[in-house]
Amino acid sequence: LFSSRFVGINASDINYSAGRYDTSVKPPFDIGFEGVGDVVALGLSASADYTVGQAVAYVKAGSFAEYTVVPAKQAVPLPSVKPEFLTLIVSGATAYISLKELGELSEGKKVLVTAAAGGTGQFAVQLAKKAKCHVIGTCSSDEKGGFLKSIGCDRTINYKTENVESVLKKEYPEGVDVVYESVGGKMFDLALDSLATKGRLIVIGFISGYQNPTGLQPIKAELLPAKLLKKSASIRGFFLNHYFSEYKMALNELLKMYERGGLVCEVDFGDASPGGKFTGLESVFRAVDYMYMGKNIGKIVVELPHSVNSKL
Repeated sequence: LFSSRFVGINASDINYSAGRYDTSVKPPFDIGFEGVGDVVALGLSASADYTVGQAVAYVKAGSFAEYTVVPAKQAVPLPSVKPEFLTLIVSGATAYISLKELGELSEGKKVLVTAAAGGTGQFAVQLAKKAKCHVIGTCSSDEKGGFLKSIGCDRTINYKTENVESVLKKEYPEGVDVVYESVGGKMFDLALDSLATKGRLIVIGFISGYQNPTGLQPIKAELLPAKLLKKSASIRGFFLNHYFSEYKMALNELLKMYERGGLVCEVDFGDASPGGKFTGLESVFRAVDYMYMGKNIGKIVVELPHSVNSKL
């Protein structure tokens, strides 16, 4: 049994609660996918590997809760209970595994990251830089652009003040080799058109479409076969659940990088949001709104305060 201290907000929260991932799930059901906290009680089989008070992370549907029962094999021991570790559990692992398995990154490749200052975009930028790639990041404010430069992004494009399409055409006439795409809609179309010969577009999500019943903004897909053929290009979808065989390895690598000071794990507690810092389960809905308004820099995390005399 875990006592949650920090829970993470993901674009998937809306897709799950709207029934887009699994239509067979009927309300009421638990939501939220990840948390970090302390072990407060152990089942018999878990006592060999864990101790009460130990810091752990977990990925599990239903993590928006103060106490969560998690099978021992789904838990990941952590050095301490820090919100920075939470950024790695889903967001960091998604960037690491998708770029490793589908990105085929190598020195000098041009990588475009959309929503680059977001929870997972921040890791796609840093990991592509570690692979010695040239990284272009789209974002929605100069403040986000400044953050992206600070983590090594070579070219930031504020799509509110610059035309993404013309920047890409002018500055990258040969196109980009890899796109890490989590916006969808018009941005997907732009990314597709900007692919180089043998370019690869990795679909991580489509946050622009959450208001539609399907969660998707329409795209100009009717020309897709011709566009891909002309460039020998490819589109790959990535869903973390299908890559759990790689998960522990990825997380260990990310934890090592962070512990060595080689990875920035930006956390956004919503201090700048209209209602202030995201504290307690009742602020989860504000945190989700804040994400969909595109306000966050880094991973949105909600802190669950624990009273000292909290009794099970």
